[in-house]
Amino acid sequence: MLQQPIWRFYDQSNSAKNRSPLESFATDDTLCQLVGQQLSPPTIRTWVHDAAVVLGIQDHRLPYVQEGMALLEKRGYQPIVRNSGGLAVVLDAGVLNISVVLSEQTTPLSINDGYEVMVALVKGLFPEAAHQMEAYEIVGSYCPGSYDLSINGKKFAGISQRRLRQGVAVQVYLCVEGSGAERATLIRDFYEESLQGETTKFVYPTIVPEVMASLSELLAVELTVEAVVIRLQKLLHRLTEDIRVQSFHDDELTLYGFYLQRIFERNAKMLDKNDDRTNA
Repeated sequence: MLQQPIWRFYDQSNSAKNRSPLESFATDDTLCQLVGQQLSPPTIRTWVHDAAVVLGIQDHRLPYVQEGMALLEKRGYQPIVRNSGGLAVVLDAGVLNISVVLSEQTTPLSINDGYEVMVALVKGLFPEAAHQMEAYEIVGSYCPGSYDLSINGKKFAGISQRRLRQGVAVQVYLCVEGSGAERATLIRDFYEESLQGETTKFVYPTIVPEVMASLSELLAVELTVEAVVIRLQKLLHRLTEDIRVQSFHDDELTLYGFYLQRIFERNAKMLDKNDDRTNA
């Protein structure tokens, strides 16, 4: 699946930093429709956002989530809520997000197929460590899942999927720089503040910061997000002879505007529900 006749490459590793992560979710929804309907070639997109914590649907149901979000804001992180599965993840300048967007019109993709595509991509980015990488749930990590990527039992990446209009966006967050344990500590504190000892029907993860690390820590090298983006560009050149470096053109921007408005409205509604519950 990674060997395509054409790859579109959309690099937002610098341009999206100061924007809301909601804009990136709208971008991937737009690409899902475009690629899914074969109005765009298969696409790989890179994106980075400064100091944000993305909460899932279950997170916004925490009994004291307003207090938890206030803690995040006090520590300099913008909390947002995405209308999808998964749990809280940290985004910052040392975390590189990569989206691989494919069409199911050409080749049907099972859920596991989508995950395996991303595992193969990450291993291709770091061939020197590919033999050490494992995909299984790391208990004690934030946003745990069956395709957590780890080295020696320490998680450095998580994978998710978004499916829309026959398009599949497989997304990975790679903790490239900094301390994985410090990011995990932030999420641990968020859950403690948002639960305050209450028992809930949904079982939230008990975060153990020591089970998370960045690739720089695990590989004992000074990796940067910029260096990994360059690795990705080189990998693409090995996968195809036709790479089209393209942002959205006018027609695509119109579709993006539609998805952006929808995502911002959904996020606002979820936050309003939390306010209503707090004030009740």
